Amino acid sequence: MAERSFMPGAPELVLETDSGSTVMSPSHDYHVGRDPLSDIVIDDARVSWHHAVLRPEADHWTIEDENSTNGTFADGRRIHEGGVGPGSEIRFGSPSDGPRLVLLASPAPVRERASVVSMPGLTGTFRQPTSVRPLPARTVRIGRAADNDLVIDDLVVSRHHAELRALPDGTYEIADLGSHNGTYLNGAPVTAAPVGPGDIVGIGHSVFCLVGDELQEYVDSGEVSLDVQDLAVAVDHGRKTLLDHVSFPVGEKCLLAVVGPSGAGKSTLLNALTGQRPADHGTVLYDGRDLYRDYAELRQRIGLVPQDDILHAQLTVRSALSYAAELRFPQDTAKAERRARVEEVIRELGLEQRADQPVHSLSGGQRKRVSVALELLTKPSLLFLDEPTSGLDPGMDRSVMHMLRGLADDGRTVIVVTHSVLSLDVCDRLLVLAPGGRVAYYGPPEDALSYFGFEQWPEAFEAFEQDRDRDWGGDFHLSPFHRYYVTEATAQPRVPRSGPVVITPPARPRSRGAQLGTLVRRYATALSADRTFLAIMIALPFVMGAMARALAGSALTRETAMNALLILCVGGVLTGAANAVRELVKERGIYQRERAVGLSRSAYLMSKVVVLGTITVLQAVVLTLVALLGVDLNAPGGKGVLLPPLVEIIVAVALLAFTAMMLGLVVSAMVRKEEVTMPLLVLLAIVQVVFCGALLQLHGVAVLEQLSWLVPSRWALGAMAGTVGLARIVPGDLTSDPLFRHSAGAWLLNIAMLVVLSALFGFVVSRLLRRHEPAVMRK
Repeated sequence: MAERSFMPGAPELVLETDSGSTVMSPSHDYHVGRDPLSDIVIDDARVSWHHAVLRPEADHWTIEDENSTNGTFADGRRIHEGGVGPGSEIRFGSPSDGPRLVLLASPAPVRERASVVSMPGLTGTFRQPTSVRPLPARTVRIGRAADNDLVIDDLVVSRHHAELRALPDGTYEIADLGSHNGTYLNGAPVTAAPVGPGDIVGIGHSVFCLVGDELQEYVDSGEVSLDVQDLAVAVDHGRKTLLDHVSFPVGEKCLLAVVGPSGAGKSTLLNALTGQRPADHGTVLYDGRDLYRDYAELRQRIGLVPQDDILHAQLTVRSALSYAAELRFPQDTAKAERRARVEEVIRELGLEQRADQPVHSLSGGQRKRVSVALELLTKPSLLFLDEPTSGLDPGMDRSVMHMLRGLADDGRTVIVVTHSVLSLDVCDRLLVLAPGGRVAYYGPPEDALSYFGFEQWPEAFEAFEQDRDRDWGGDFHLSPFHRYYVTEATAQPRVPRSGPVVITPPARPRSRGAQLGTLVRRYATALSADRTFLAIMIALPFVMGAMARALAGSALTRETAMNALLILCVGGVLTGAANAVRELVKERGIYQRERAVGLSRSAYLMSKVVVLGTITVLQAVVLTLVALLGVDLNAPGGKGVLLPPLVEIIVAVALLAFTAMMLGLVVSAMVRKEEVTMPLLVLLAIVQVVFCGALLQLHGVAVLEQLSWLVPSRWALGAMAGTVGLARIVPGDLTSDPLFRHSAGAWLLNIAMLVVLSALFGFVVSRLLRRHEPAVMRK
C-alpha cells in the first residue's frame, strides 16, 4: 500500500467484494490484482497479477487499469482511467460476470474508524475515541509503568510493552519490546512493522489509530456486540452437518442463553464462537472485527468457562486464583498488583467468606463461581459458559443464572449454553437450536414457547426429537421473529467469506521459564495438600522395599538374587507409573483452557516431569536402601562395574522408576477417562515382569527380544544383574544374556537405553497432549 499525503477532499469509501469489505482511506492508493501482496486480492484467472489501482484525486477517486490482459469495466464499459464514487460497480476481466467490487459511501468519517472494523460507528469500542493526542514527532514508549510516555492501566499489558517510532521519512513504526501478551497490527502479532492511516495497533484492551495528525486511543471497556453470520460446520467429509448456516446478533451487555436437545450443535457453536474450533464457513464479528482473522489479539478478551471445573480441587480459592493470575499476567506484574486483582474478583463474585477454603470443599454453585472468577481476572468483554448449572439443584441453578445476569449488567456480553430452562426469564435473548444445528428460534425468552405452540419446554424438546422431518430452521427463517430479531436487529453489514476460514495462531509465549516456575509451585502445592497421595507416596517404597528385603535375606545367593532383583524392578515400575498414570487425564479440562490462553505445552509437561520426577527418584532411593542396605550383594570382588555396587543399583532403580513415570504419563495422555488408568497400570506392571528377562529367555528369541527393547525393566534388570555378576551367582540360560555381563559396556548400554526411553516417552506425551488442545493452538 503506497503512502500518500493526507487529502481531506477525497471522501472515505467502503469497497465491497464477494470476500468482504474494505474501508478506503483517502491517504492511500489501493492496488487490485491476483498478487497476494495487493491491497485488494482477487483470485480469479481473468484478473491480472497487477490489474488496476484506485487513487484519491482532489475531491474524488479514480481507477486506472494497469495494462491488464482482460480489461477493467466501470458501469458496463471498458476503461483505462476514469472517476468512480459511491454507487460505482467495477468488474475485472469481463463486463458481465467478472469479479466485481462496489463502492459505497462510508457511514462514519475517517477519524472514527479503522479499516479492519466493518462499521466502527455501530460498535461499542470504536464509537468514540477514549483519548486523542497529536501524532508524536519522536519515539513514544507504551506500557503499564508510570515512566512510559503513554501509560495503559491494564494488567495484561507489560510494564514496557511497545514503542511507536517516528521514522525520518515522516512515517511510523510499531515495535514490540518483548511483551508477555504481544503487540498486534490489524489483529496479527508483530515484532516491528510500519503503521499507516487506517491501521489499528492492539495492546491489551486498547487499540491505537493514526488519523490525520492525531493518535487516537480506543479502549475495549466490555460493552461489545457479537454478530454471528452464516456459521456452518460439517464432519465426515461434509456428510454430517453440525451447524447449518447459523446467524444471529448479540447486543452489548446482553445475556444470551443457548438451548436445544442433545446433538443440536450447542457445543459446536460454542467452540466456533470462541475460536476453539473455527467454523468451516461463515463469519463472527467481535464488535465489528473479524474474530477469526484477528483471533491472535482478540482471544485475550474472551473468557470461557467449560462444563468441567478448571480448578485444582486441593488448592484454596485464593491460591487457585493467584496461580492463575501469575500465568495470565506478564512476568513483570508485581505480586501486590496480582493480589489486588485477585481480591477484586473475589469481592465481585461474593467469595470473601470462601476465599481460604479448599475448592473441593465448596458446593457445586460456589465452585462454578470460582471458575468464573478465574476467567474474570483478565477482564474479558465476552464471557462464554458451557453448562454452568449442570448437576445443580434448582436453587443453585437460579443463583448461578442471576450471577450471570449481574455480570452482563456490569458491562459484558455473556453467552451461556445450558440444558436447564428454569431461569431463562433472566436472559435478554434465547437461541434455540434444532437437531442438525439449525436455528429454530431467536428472540426474547418469554415468546419462545408461544412461538412453538407449546405450554411447557419438555413438550418442545420432545417435538424436536419426534418430528425430525419438520424444517424448524426454515419455519423460523420465514417468521416475523427472524425479520425483527435477526435481520433488522443486526447492526453490522454482512461480511461474506468466499474461501475457507483461516485463523492466525497466537504468538508463542515469551516466558516459558516463568510459566514453568509457577506451574512447578502450583503442582507441588496441590500434591502436598492431597493427603491420600502423600500417604501412598510415602508407604509404597517402604512396602516394596520390605518385600525385596525379605526375599534377599542377608546376602544375594543362588536362591535369592533373581527374585530380589525382580521385586526391585516391579517396585520401581509401580512407584513411577502409579505416580503419573492419573496426572494428565484428571487435569485435561484445566490444560485445555490454559493452553487456549497462552500456556506453553513444554512448560506444562516439564512441570510434571520436574515434580513427579523428583518424588519418583526419592522413592526409588528409599526403596533400594530399604531392600539392600546391609545386604551382601556378592558382587565380583565386592566391586561394581564403575561405582560401588549399591550406588549402581540405586542408579538403575531410580532411572527405571523415572522411565516408568514417563510411561505412566504416556498412558495418562492417551486415555479419555480417569477410571481406565488403574487397569492399565496393572497391565503395565505385568508386561514389565514378563519382558524384563527374569522369567523368559529373551536373548536370541525373534520378536520377543525386539519387543523387550521398549520395556524399561529389561534394561534396568540388565544393569543390576551386571553390577552383581548375576551369571556367576545364578548360572544358566536366563543369566547368559549379554545385557547381564559384568562389564562397563553392557552396564552403560543398559543405563543409556533407560535415558533414551525416557526421552522417547516424553516426545510421545508431547504429541498426545497436542491432540487434546484447541485446534488453533496446534499450529
